[in-house]
Amino acid sequence: MQETKRQKQIGQLIQEELSDIFQRMGFNVIEGGMISVAAVKMTPDLLEAKVYLSLFQIKDNNEMLERIKERMGEIKKSLGIRLGKQLRRIPELSLFQDDTLEYIFKMEDLFKKIKDDDANIKGENK
Repeated sequence: MQETKRQKQIGQLIQEELSDIFQRMGFNVIEGGMISVAAVKMTPDLLEAKVYLSLFQIKDNNEMLERIKERMGEIKKSLGIRLGKQLRRIPELSLFQDDTLEYIFKMEDLFKKIKDDDANIKGENK
């Protein structure tokens, strides 16, 4: 189902605020890696938000997600303070890992292997 304009607006607003909250809490650069809010998808009733986090060079992604979930009360409170005038209810936040970066790196590796194999085959045929 297509997201409505309102869903996209609220999702974008929450994404921006969460990015700032994560930065202030020190989650954006942690243990030599980076965490960013990749996307926020809202349900049609605007009561739930699926937050997709991009975890770059984090040793244990699941552990990091758990550490963030442990502070979810604090995060939601900060979000409520920031968005209290704009939203009647602050949506429930569900965290998910955005694996787009991993997918891109895997695809680049595959293309590199194909190119190398192709070069080797052409080199043998000479």
